[in-house]
Amino acid sequence: MADPRDVPADIPADSVPQPDAVAAVETESAAVDAGQTALDGLPADPAGEGKPKRGRQRRQPASKGRAVELMLTVTGSSDGTDWRAEVAHAGKVVISDLPIPATAVSAAAKDLHPDIAETIDGVIAAARAQQQSRVEALQAQLETARQALADLEA
Repeated sequence: MADPRDVPADIPADSVPQPDAVAAVETESAAVDAGQTALDGLPADPAGEGKPKRGRQRRQPASKGRAVELMLTVTGSSDGTDWRAEVAHAGKVVISDLPIPATAVSAAAKDLHPDIAETIDGVIAAARAQQQSRVEALQAQLETARQALADLEA
């Protein structure tokens, strides 16, 4: 490093690195290099000796195999009568818009987990109640229409 006193006069003195500041930067640089080496998976060697350690190296634990990612999306209509499934593998849709009966959705949910089954059965029960009230309303309309037809025939 050049002596700060050898700097030309037209350069401001506070822009010239001071020896203490240079030493601090060099120390930080060495620490960063050692940390980067540790991050790279190699042991940090702050002394710079580079001597290999004796004994066996630790073995990495065996991997449990490659994970397979499948995403199954089941969508139901608001009245619970129309259930559809979509399957994606590796971000690519493999099966799309496949119709599924509500009983199959309920059975699959029970096979997966009780919490899933409870949630889906709640949705299906609400849809069943909605359909039941619709049937009763339609039966009332049918009875009214039959009565009107009977009045017209008389």
